Amino acid sequence: MGGIGKTALAVEAAHRARAKGWFPGGTLFVDLRGYDDDPVTADQAVLALLDALGVRDRDLPPTSERQYDAYRALLAERRDRMLLVLDNASDPSQYLPLLPGTDRHRVLITSRDRPDALPVRLIDLETLAPEDSVDLVTRALHDTDERDDRPTREPEALRELTDLCGHLPLALQIAVGMLRRRRGRGITSLVTEIREAGDPTTVLDYGSPGTDLYGRSLALRPVLETSYRRLPTAHARLLCLLSVAPGAEVSTEAIAVLAHLDIKAALCLLEDLAATHLVTLVRSTHGAASLTGWRVHDLVRAFGAAVTASDAALSKEGAAARHRVLDHYLQGATAADERLRWLPGIRSPERFPDRAQALAWFDTERAGLVGAVQWAREGPYRAKAVRLAECLVVYLAWRRYFDDLITVTRTTLEASHHSQDLLSESLASDNLAIALHHAGRTHEAIDAVTHARDLFNALADRSHEAVTWDHLGFILLDAGRTEEAIDAHVRARDMNRSLGQRNREASAWDNLGIALRRADRIGEAIDAHSRARDLFQTTGDRHHEGSAWHNLGVALQTANRLTEAVAACTHAIEIFREFEDWYRTGRTLANLSSCYVATQRNAEARATYLQAADAYIRAGAPAEASAAQSAAHALT
Repeated sequence: MGGIGKTALAVEAAHRARAKGWFPGGTLFVDLRGYDDDPVTADQAVLALLDALGVRDRDLPPTSERQYDAYRALLAERRDRMLLVLDNASDPSQYLPLLPGTDRHRVLITSRDRPDALPVRLIDLETLAPEDSVDLVTRALHDTDERDDRPTREPEALRELTDLCGHLPLALQIAVGMLRRRRGRGITSLVTEIREAGDPTTVLDYGSPGTDLYGRSLALRPVLETSYRRLPTAHARLLCLLSVAPGAEVSTEAIAVLAHLDIKAALCLLEDLAATHLVTLVRSTHGAASLTGWRVHDLVRAFGAAVTASDAALSKEGAAARHRVLDHYLQGATAADERLRWLPGIRSPERFPDRAQALAWFDTERAGLVGAVQWAREGPYRAKAVRLAECLVVYLAWRRYFDDLITVTRTTLEASHHSQDLLSESLASDNLAIALHHAGRTHEAIDAVTHARDLFNALADRSHEAVTWDHLGFILLDAGRTEEAIDAHVRARDMNRSLGQRNREASAWDNLGIALRRADRIGEAIDAHSRARDLFQTTGDRHHEGSAWHNLGVALQTANRLTEAVAACTHAIEIFREFEDWYRTGRTLANLSSCYVATQRNAEARATYLQAADAYIRAGAPAEASAAQSAAHALT
């Protein structure tokens, strides 16, 4: 994309290649100014190249055709290899006539447009890594004044500044120029100015001296405007709509809904935009599934949002596009969430025949789903966004995306409180408590779940109040308040039993068993986990049955009933593998390994620890995987 540093990289590469002796014949450089209002034509460029080769004035052939002949003849006669750098080309017609007629020499071309139809080697440039962005700004300020210690004094502000610049080299250079002019002000002042502007491109427009080392204007907005103006109408419309899309990455299907196009038409437009480097194709993996989405650079998104806001018709279309996407996400997330929550005896969801397909859909759309929930802060979208958030809780907890879960639930809590929807506020506060608990923020989690419990009590919603008592119990346990935790779980168990909620009663029994074990009431803990296991079997909740088997195994191991503990852990592992729940698989394998160690079966223990490490890796838990590997190595 424009401003990514193509010219700087090409020139640096040319210098290093010359220094290594790769091009003893020399280097030729032409700026084709392909994105200016008056780009250089090949006919104009060949004159500059002939001049550099010593052909000028009376020696210059009279016609362009003969000039090309003379140019190619000179290159053919040169025995020493040369490098030709054709910079800033916007169309193949600018550089195809300039290619040497021999394969002896080499050509390096820079462009914002990808020439897919030509047999050339393509090198796509990405933005800088965050640490490289910080290093660039730090070095640039120190090169000007070695006493400039602002990067050292304001490391957090510097990191935020590079984020606001989207790690785009041009934007970073502009920011450096502004900081040089503001030597008496801190980095925080520029960060605040950019943040308050909303559109960073309106601030990052460096006026003086106005050009970089290559004579290019140090202004960001014109770079984006020239790329935008060159787009056909349909492509420009899609780029503007992408600026209102939710999330950093959006799937092709969601973009088609956003733009009110069929998938094939949307895909063709996206591929064209990718060829101009205004969007980026993103591929990632989760398990065996290969996922594809599209990313728009933050600064391009900000530019598109500004264009959309300034056009009444585009603004209206953008609002309608948001509603379409929310409806699309809500329909898919509801069906996928139903599949993840499904138990025997409940009507089976039609859209997703199994859990794997539901998880795959969530994985593909995750960034967009989390982004769409943020629209709950805006009145027209609040109700749909809150409902969408409620559909994400089980999935995000399952995949252990706890930061996303905190973001989603906190946004929903704020929106529900604003609209005085007490039921939604209660659910959001309870879900937030679970997310905070998993993130290790125990005291905040206690406050959140207590708030949820009190709201449910005020609403006389005993069913949900019972759930919050159970949640409060295991959060209190993590805070070391064991007796209070036991009381909370007993209350949850009794309330659920009186309401006939057998599955929730089973959960309360299982959590109560954990608290009893912490209180060294091992016999009672074993009984509690056994009751939970039996109830889960009765209700057909096989996944939670696996958790009960695991917890029973831990309690049996504590009681030194190791043979029974091994059997219980083996049952749990079988169930967790069936559900591809790799985190719990790893945890139970680690517990099984410790049972083997206790019975001096070290070879089996080592093999099982390595299996646990593999499961943790699949679950995206590197710290746990490392601990399991260390335990295995200690047994060699």
